[in-house]
Amino acid sequence: MLDESKYSWLSLEWFTPTGFQSFDWAFPIFLYALPLVLILFLLKWLIGTKIKQKLPVALPKQDIERSWTSYLRVIPNLFTALALAMLIVALARPQRTNEEVEQWTEGIDIVLIIDTSESMQIEDFKPNRLEAAKQTARDFINGRFQDRIGLVIFSGDAYSLSPLTTDYELLGSFIDTEVDFGKIENRGTAIGSAIATGTNRMTESTAASKVMILLSDGDNTAGNIDPITAAELAAAYGIKIYTIGIGKDGKVPYGKDFFGRPNYIENTLDETTLRKIAEIGDGQFYRASDNEALSNVFSLIDQYEKAEIKETRYKNTTDFYPIYAKWGLVFFILFMLSKSTFVSNVLED
Repeated sequence: MLDESKYSWLSLEWFTPTGFQSFDWAFPIFLYALPLVLILFLLKWLIGTKIKQKLPVALPKQDIERSWTSYLRVIPNLFTALALAMLIVALARPQRTNEEVEQWTEGIDIVLIIDTSESMQIEDFKPNRLEAAKQTARDFINGRFQDRIGLVIFSGDAYSLSPLTTDYELLGSFIDTEVDFGKIENRGTAIGSAIATGTNRMTESTAASKVMILLSDGDNTAGNIDPITAAELAAAYGIKIYTIGIGKDGKVPYGKDFFGRPNYIENTLDETTLRKIAEIGDGQFYRASDNEALSNVFSLIDQYEKAEIKETRYKNTTDFYPIYAKWGLVFFILFMLSKSTFVSNVLED
């Protein structure tokens, strides 16, 4: 970084490539005039050699060698060229802009509730319902910004896998290693207990928006809390509930027989209850029958539940054209001094 103190303009660093690359230019079009300075003085020299008067003098050959002092005559022209170049750079107005951004967000607290019952092994999703749900949950989490997210899993019981946190890497690790069919021993589908567990995680939340996303593929067959009652309790805490029914109705592939052929079982889903839960929670119900549909559902929810991000930008612009204007003045003064001295009057061969 170039020094910007009182006498820093005397530094030769202002003429280095690094110095020029650090600038923004308000009027960069002027920089195209720099080559014209060189062309101008080249033309001046060519024209001068053609029209300059010459005095024929007869001298011995050994006396007509050019003296080094004859080169001093170019010094005034050099100072003139440098003065013009500095003027052009100053007109291009070199500057630096520092931009500071203040950003804050009204965070959202989100609890993901994932069904891990045996029926989530059904393979109408690839590779199965649970793995599809896990991948979609990972993508959803990675797309959030400064939102606290918690995880609840359930089958015959509900289990709070992670408290509300912004450590998305930790959440991803939990999804990879802890969300599986063997985590909860009791079999069944305790939807009411899952909602109650998620609500318990939200009781001390002070977030502007609290959201619960429930993903299940079956009927409420376990637990000691009715899903509708649990939904009403969540609504009392101001929690919005989205419900996602996962899976197809009718015969679906589940495991393989002795010969490696897929077995088919009859699948049902209590869509009515899931719709009612979403209605009570002022959210929406979605039905997903394959991986793409599930991904689209989470994308919709992601769009609906965006935190309000406020951003304030500050720009501080510093101009550096006075530095080059000062150098231009210095070179002009040197030109005036040199052109009145012997330097410009050196005899030419």
